[in-house]
Formats: sequence, C-alpha cells, structure tokens
Amino acid sequence: MSVDGWHTLLVLGGIRSGKSEFAESLVADAPMVRYVATAPAGDPEDTEWAIRLASHRARRPGSWTTEETATDPGRLVEVIAAAGPHDTLLVDDLGGWVTVLLDPAHQPADDTATVAELAAAVRGSEARLVLVSPEVGLSLVPTTPLGRAFTDALGATNRAVADACDAVALVVAGQTAWLKPPAASLPTVPAHPPAAHAPADAPATAGAHPAGAATAAAMGGVHAANTVGTPSEPRHAAGGRGVADVALPEVLTPAATPPPATTPAGPAGAGDWAAPTMALPMIATGLVIQPGMELPMPDDYTGPQAVDRLATLDVPGAGLGVLEQVVGFAAATQGTSTPRPWDTVRVLLLHGDHEGGASAGAVAGESARRARQARAGRGALARLAAENGASLQVVEAPTSAPFEDGPALTDEQVDAALRYGWRLAEQAADAGVHLLVLAACGAGAEAAAAAVLAATAGAEPPAVLGRVVNDQGEIDDNAWMVRCAAVRDALHRTRRSPREAKDVLAELGGGDIATATGVLLGATARRVPVLLDGPVGTAAGMVSRDLAGQARHWCLLPDHGGRPGVRLAADVLGLTPLLDLRLDLGEGATALAALPLLRSALTLAATLPAHPTLGGEQDEGFAEPTPAGPGPAAPADEPDFAEPEPAGPGPTTIGSDEPVSPGRRAD
Repeated sequence: MSVDGWHTLLVLGGIRSGKSEFAESLVADAPMVRYVATAPAGDPEDTEWAIRLASHRARRPGSWTTEETATDPGRLVEVIAAAGPHDTLLVDDLGGWVTVLLDPAHQPADDTATVAELAAAVRGSEARLVLVSPEVGLSLVPTTPLGRAFTDALGATNRAVADACDAVALVVAGQTAWLKPPAASLPTVPAHPPAAHAPADAPATAGAHPAGAATAAAMGGVHAANTVGTPSEPRHAAGGRGVADVALPEVLTPAATPPPATTPAGPAGAGDWAAPTMALPMIATGLVIQPGMELPMPDDYTGPQAVDRLATLDVPGAGLGVLEQVVGFAAATQGTSTPRPWDTVRVLLLHGDHEGGASAGAVAGESARRARQARAGRGALARLAAENGASLQVVEAPTSAPFEDGPALTDEQVDAALRYGWRLAEQAADAGVHLLVLAACGAGAEAAAAAVLAATAGAEPPAVLGRVVNDQGEIDDNAWMVRCAAVRDALHRTRRSPREAKDVLAELGGGDIATATGVLLGATARRVPVLLDGPVGTAAGMVSRDLAGQARHWCLLPDHGGRPGVRLAADVLGLTPLLDLRLDLGEGATALAALPLLRSALTLAATLPAHPTLGGEQDEGFAEPTPAGPGPAAPADEPDFAEPEPAGPGPTTIGSDEPVSPGRRAD
C-alpha cells in the first residue's frame, strides 16, 4: 500500500509540485478510501478555481467516497478521530482547512486550540491516514496582515501535524524527499544520470548491462539499481540459478522497413524519453522492489492542455473523438502539450507456462511453438511488429507450478522475476525505446490472471475466466470447468494467506505475471509508457498497485478484446479501452493492430495548424480563378493547343476503329 513503517503520513509540497498525486498514489490500492476535501467552494465567478476542483474530483477512482469539511473546521478532527483501524483517509489539504479556520465567519475561535486538537486526533488515529499540506515556509513574508496570519497559522499547523505523524515527505518538482523517514524504510541513493543509448538490436549479455558502468559510477560504488545478476553481485535466489541471473534475450529487428518519420523532432528537452530512475530503496545486493516505491507520475498539466489544444486545430467535424485520450496520454507521459508519435517501439513477448488445471485444454507445446515462431519473424505478432517498425524481444519466464496444489513460484523466484522484468524495461529505455507493448503466449495464463483478479479485486472466477477454445476453433466447456475448479481450489488454499503483491505473485500469479509486473515498474521508473493487451498485462497492472500506485498511470489499454477479466481489471485500474475490435490473435497483437491508428492521431495533433479563425495561417496559392472574357485566352508564356482540323469531309479515327465526328470530343 505505502512505504512500510508508517501509519500516519504528512505530504508537504509547493503549488503544482505533485504532492497530491504522490499522496493519491500511496493509497491507490486500498479497497476503499475516504477523501476528505477541506477547500471552500470559492467565488462562483472564479472558473479557474472551479476547473481545479473538478480536475481533482475526476482523478479520484469511483470506489472512493468524498467528505466535505469546509463548512466547519472542527469537522476534520471529528472525521479523523472516528475513523477505525480498517479505514483509509486522504485529507487534501490543510491549506484549505486553515483558510476556513481563519474565515471571519468562524470567529471568534481559538485557532491554537483547534490546531492542537487536530494534532491530537492525528496522533491517536487508528486509520491509515495521509494528509496533504502546502509548504509556505520557503516563500517571502507576505506584505498584508491577512497573508501573514495565513502563513503563520499554516506553518504552526504543519509543525504540529508533522510532529504527530509517523513520517513526513516533501515533494519538490515531482521529486519526493523523506524529511521524517518511516521507521522501517531503507536508505535511498541519488538518481543515476541517463546512460548513452545502445543500439536497439544489440543483444545484452550477463554482467554487461548497457548502463552498468555509468550507473555504478554515479552511485559511488553501490550496486546499480538496474544491474541484476552481475558477477560482483551475490545471487538472490538461494541454491541455484534464478531468472535474473540469465542474460537478457536478443532484440529481434523487424523484417519490414519502418515508415519514415512524418513529424519533425521536437525542441530540445520536450518529452524526455529516457529520464533516469527516481531514488529507490537500495541495499548492498542491488534493487529492492517493495511496496510504496517512489516512482514518477505523468504530467497532470500537459495532458489536459494537449486535449484543449485539439479544439483549436484546423480539423473538420468533431475532431479525433475517443482518440483524444491518446493525445492526452502521450502528452502527459512525454511532458509536452504537443506530443510526438511513438517512433521507437519494442514488443516484449512473455512466454511462461502454467502447469496443472490452469492450462486445461491447451495443446502441449503450442506456446513454445508460438515463441519460436516469433523469434523467426513469423506469425501474427511478428508480422504486426514488422509492419509497425517495432523490435521484438521473446522473454522466457519461469514455468509456474500447479497453484491448486501449492505456490506457483518460490519467494526467491518472484524477486528474481520482478528484477528481471525491471531490467528488461531499463534496457529498452537505455536503447531509446519510446513505447513498450506487453504481450504473452503462455499456456494457462488466463486462468492465472483470473486468480489474481479474484484475489485483488474480489472477482468471482467464473465471471472473469474466458471460454476455452481448442485448436479446432471449438468451445471446450469441460476444459473451462477444470480451469475454474483449479482457480477455486487455489483461492481456497490461500484463503488465509496475505494478499500483498509478492504473496499474490508467488501463490497465484506465476512467472509471466511476475515478470510483467517488473516490466511495468521499470517502465514507470524510466517514464516509458506501456500498451497493455490481454489478461497477463492487466493482471500485472493489478499487482503493481501495491508496489507503486503510479504504474497504472503509464499504461494505455487500446482494446479489451471481449475478455471479461480484462474489462474488470480496466475498470479497477481506471483504464478506458479505446476500441472494441475483438481480435483474437494472441495477447499483444491487438495493441499492434491498433498502433497505426494511435500514431495517426498523434501525427495530426502534432502537425495540423490552428484554424484560421483562431490565428492560424490562411490558405495561400489556392485563389479562386478569375472569370475569363468572352473567349478563352491562353497564358502569354504557353503555346496554344487547338483542336486538330479534320483531314477531310469523312470521319477521323483516333487510335481506334470507332469514328469520331467533328463535333465529338475524343476523350
């Protein structure tokens, strides 16, 4: 849920610093959140303030409840004091609360006593509590008495609440620093600088990561976060070779030539494609993937700005329709209001089978054949990748044991798979990849995803497990019932097990979902967006919420594919499918089929000028023709072309046996 070791947390930050988004990400995986809004409604004529409030409301998941406390400052103390141990509260923010506290309508009042009551309620709270507050101590002293009263009251409130909280974080320009670290937190290290891009088709070898040297130097001897399984690092998997100890798979270049770029390169600094990983918990043995990691969020300003800009473009009709979401997503993830089309794309095809009842009805060896086919550049996925100019990486995930009988993976295998997926995303970012497409072809993957959904979203397995289609294209209800029974037995076996992310992956998810989760986390850390397509990717998105709630904001779902599990996961994650193609070409293929359409929307958004009525350029060189005089006149610098005179009184033929009369055109 959040960084281990804290029960109550104060998040400080300046205006537009990202403090609210960071606070929301810490509670994103809670089944129910009470959002306590403290800000007054404001002047009805102030449309900008109304837009801000509406933006905050729209960002909240549908499962959250909102409670307004602006009418009474004492109401906030009552809400916090009444919350139980199973409640999760997010208070945003204390600046609004102080504004109401100082309102003359609530005077006379003992402000100092009210602040002390708030601090006492926070200290004694049994709920999981996150409070957001502006940090005004770094600004100039206001020149007005009212301004000084506000800053003094807010500063005193922040001090009192910070003293009462277990932990305090400061968000500056989207970067989080722990002022009062949680008791169980690990030390952090500075983010490493971007490494030089390696060729996209260069295969990586064990112990020779493209960014290894630069990263190790930047960290002053501490093992790099993106270096896993190097000779100098102890193995995490006890007794044996783990997933992360093997070399990264070769990147396969497409057979087709990618289309030429249609949009000019943006200005320097616009859309940082491969930003460095943010500060992460580190220990001597390398990266620690744990709940509450501090990963970046997309820019919440440039996304809406890009969508608003579409209304000014010179386009007919209603514009881009639902594809406006693509423009907003690309703008937020690239950090610019004029996003560029994704011209460097990599497909990660995860191949990891699930044994036991999860794979009932699957043809033995079929998934391995699909993986070999993709490596050879054949099959639907490889052909679509070639059409899109995308590179392809076939990733072997560990085979998962029958989860109805015992854990699908050991704890060591889960840690190794997570780090391996992270490393795949790091390699892609270092190679200059702008977009990842997550694909999978393992037997039994859909049943494992259904089990993950049942464990994390409370879904009924039969409702989220799709029908089984055999190799003859017929529906196999017997195999479907075996899969449902396996999921039911696995959930019954783990009914008393913890539902933390790594526990779910070990007991139910298996190797492909664990690796996919690592990919999502690593891509989020490097600000690389991901196209999800199918049960494995969406199940990984569900699990990643507990490790880093920011990951879902870097994911786009082009199509639900008609799969009930994908529909449910999309609803929980807040991902709206753009299309309803219902293609059944394997996980990842639908995303690639939709990619040209998504690129077209970004191309139009980036290249079309503003409408002439809004200051755009007027059309030139297409003036209406000037009416001619009584007879046709040829330009002075061109020869006249007259109709040929008939050869004689008879008909004339032109290139055929059909006679053409003098009064008939020959064309």
